[in-house]
Amino acid sequence: MFSLPLTRRTLAALAGAAGLTILAAPALGQTPAVPATATAPRVLGSLEAPVEVIEYASLTCHHCATFHNEVLPQVKKELIDTGKIRLVYRDFPLDRAAFQAAIMARCVDPSRYFAVLSVLFAKQDDWSHAKEPLENLGRYGTLAGLSKDTLQACQDDKALGDAVLQSRMTGEQQHGVDSTPSFVIGGKTHKGVLSYEAFLKAVQPLLPPS
Repeated sequence: MFSLPLTRRTLAALAGAAGLTILAAPALGQTPAVPATATAPRVLGSLEAPVEVIEYASLTCHHCATFHNEVLPQVKKELIDTGKIRLVYRDFPLDRAAFQAAIMARCVDPSRYFAVLSVLFAKQDDWSHAKEPLENLGRYGTLAGLSKDTLQACQDDKALGDAVLQSRMTGEQQHGVDSTPSFVIGGKTHKGVLSYEAFLKAVQPLLPPS
């Protein structure tokens, strides 16, 4: 797991690095290039699935990448695609690069969101350690159909940036999240990478009788 001290000062530092403010009201005349769907929930699976799993993750977290690269494919095949659970992904950025990546991913078409996350986690070392991560992130955004103008508008948008930071604050305040990845399953927060077996063990008691 990878963690940082969870203080409002930390959040302000992340926001300030990108020229944003915490929980500021959207500016009048907001750039129309920012998609209206950018702050909508991101859910993998059917909304009718009986069990909801909330994942808090940072796109620069190596342990989060391990889960997405090695465990999530089986979780998707066995539990999500079969309609047993739905996975709600929530941003918990740990640094400036993760913050910028979260914003970029939220600006692509929602139907491509989880595909973009998969690429960002699979290629994490290629962009997260770059001197200017946003340049590399822009390339992935372009491949997902995001224009440079929209990417910049999203990075500059206070309301979107604040929504990403609010996601982190919600994780801390409501679920006791202090490291990534963390999974909220049946009201209990599980910290660290879960193997498929551990994931299934946590979910199984919540599933309706077959």
